[in-house]
Amino acid sequence: MKLGVNVPNFGPGTRPDVLRGWAETAEDLGFDLLMVSDHVVVTPDVAGQYPAPFYEPFTTLSWLAGITTRIGLGTTVLIVPYRHPLLTARIAANLQQLSGGRLTLGVGVGWARQEFEALGVPYERRGALTDEHLRAIRRAWRDEEDYRAGHIPIWIGGGSDAALRRAVLLGDAWHPLRFTLPWLDERMDRLAAIAAGLGRPAPAFAPRILLRLTDTPVKGAERRAGEGTVGQVLDDLERLRLLGAETVLLDPFRGDPDETNHPEAAWRMLATVAAARTRTEHP
Repeated sequence: MKLGVNVPNFGPGTRPDVLRGWAETAEDLGFDLLMVSDHVVVTPDVAGQYPAPFYEPFTTLSWLAGITTRIGLGTTVLIVPYRHPLLTARIAANLQQLSGGRLTLGVGVGWARQEFEALGVPYERRGALTDEHLRAIRRAWRDEEDYRAGHIPIWIGGGSDAALRRAVLLGDAWHPLRFTLPWLDERMDRLAAIAAGLGRPAPAFAPRILLRLTDTPVKGAERRAGEGTVGQVLDDLERLRLLGAETVLLDPFRGDPDETNHPEAAWRMLATVAAARTRTEHP
């Protein structure tokens, strides 16, 4: 099972040198993938959680592709309706070529109503637009003379029935974000049922989980995967592997934008998990 890192590409402490530090740290620690998120307009509803500056994901990943050599690159998640599908298809295909085939496109429908309004995209149609755009992107990628995309994995974010159906029909993997394990068990059963109802195999499973290390165990049904002692986190990773996870993305951002001023704290957590996992796999 591969391990990745969600890199904050927003907030008061985010600068080119900090983004470089994230990429170099993740690659040096042996992680397999780094991913960034997506907003185009930092409207008030976005700024409350992800304040400016916000580095556009494709631009950021293109730059990081030149800094790194091995680690995979991706989005968690690109808001599909924000861009014309042929523009998304072109940028993603070019990034795939320029990075040596390292791109994974995690996608979602979006949630920031004010941002949709600023971009002139109908919020109420975001689900239908996402489906239409993904089909158009895949059609464009089949043009081997022009786009030359090869195979770019598409991970479908979201936990609703509509998202699960989208993952079955249009995705290479289902990409749920920051959840409790009881919720995941229920949704995995639901994903299997939806796939069976559509006569399709269930997609691969590539979750993004919180990373919050504590000195003492975190207990209770509301504990999210990735939250607790190093032992709890390793147990969560093993449980996700047994559920079929091919990649797990660790997300050390806990919700306070001031964290971006002190990335070293997150880097220490990532180093702790990487070292503990190595000891477990190679005692």
